[in-house]
Amino acid sequence: MKIVMAIIKPFKLDEVRDALTAIGVHGLTVTEVKGYGRQKGHTEIYRAAEYTVSFLPKIKIEVAIKSDLVDAVVETIASTARTGRIGDGKIFVIDLEHALRIRTGELDADAI
Repeated sequence: MKIVMAIIKPFKLDEVRDALTAIGVHGLTVTEVKGYGRQKGHTEIYRAAEYTVSFLPKIKIEVAIKSDLVDAVVETIASTARTGRIGDGKIFVIDLEHALRIRTGELDADAI
């Protein structure tokens, strides 16, 4: 089992969710986060004053999946979230050792 964690631009969330649903992923967790990568924020002008925005708004998606779906999920997120511009995000794949569905007591792959 794996957890796929993706940091994407907020306006891409609905597209990514729909694409994941289309390949059979039915559960995900979404968190609003802030951060920066190579672009290190950007400068904006507000009421004639210039200021630097160090942390940009992003969305973090976490999906727990069976290991055989990793390539499909990563490719789906990457192709759907890509705009071709700086700040498109990152995808991380993490091993998931154990899972438990609280309501039923199902374990591991049965719990996801």
